[in-house]
Amino acid sequence: MTSSRSELARSPLHVPGAEKVGSLFREVGTMASVGLEATRKIFSRPWPVAEFLDQCWFIAKVTTVPVILISIPFGMVISLQVGALIQQLGAESHLGSALVLAVVREQAPIATALLIAGAGGSAMTADIGARKIRDELDAMQVMSINPIQRLVMPRVLAATLIAVLLDAVVSAAGLAGGWFFGVQVQGVSSSSFFASFNELSQLADLWMALLKAAIFGFIAGVVACWKGLTCKGGPKGVGDAVNQAVVITFVLLFFVNFVLTAVYFNFVPQKG
Repeated sequence: MTSSRSELARSPLHVPGAEKVGSLFREVGTMASVGLEATRKIFSRPWPVAEFLDQCWFIAKVTTVPVILISIPFGMVISLQVGALIQQLGAESHLGSALVLAVVREQAPIATALLIAGAGGSAMTADIGARKIRDELDAMQVMSINPIQRLVMPRVLAATLIAVLLDAVVSAAGLAGGWFFGVQVQGVSSSSFFASFNELSQLADLWMALLKAAIFGFIAGVVACWKGLTCKGGPKGVGDAVNQAVVITFVLLFFVNFVLTAVYFNFVPQKG
């Protein structure tokens, strides 16, 4: 084995780092297969209703308050930065239009997904990873219970649904924070703030935000469950899997957000 590796290293066709690239593609393929299998199991019976409801309640419980506390200061910061600029232009009445674009279309889906990945996703990885190292998943398969249908599918679906529902809560909290700061500090009237909402935004922005939230929640759930299913090395391996799941989810979210935003701007005309 050692001689074959050395011969491969001396071969002119050997590319440094090719094994790592191949391993990366294998992991991406495994993660995608987990997501596709979880999606397919949505239409299979028996349907784990109790597990799905438990996961929905858990994710909502651990993410609702933190995501609201994040959104209110974010709306205030946007109101401060944009308000300082439009005051120089004498366009204070247009603060609401800029705030809607920043909060509803961009901040709300990202903030929701980050909290679901950080709070809910880490718990999913730890739970499934602990079952993995205790051989509970193998025992389930011996009893003809599919772990994807019993554990992964309800968690992924719950993360997707709660992300969509929380998107509206985050948007409302961010706009409320921006309204409070704009009215109480910058002297913008409430009537002009709300009247300018539809100057730059349109209904397609809301649908895009909800679509982003659903996709981000799905990605967070799939990555969390995938790292739990593939973790190894005992309790330390579970901890490493939790950290890796959060980091991988964050990287994927920002990359997918860029792709979706670029596609949206190319196919949906913007109001000017």
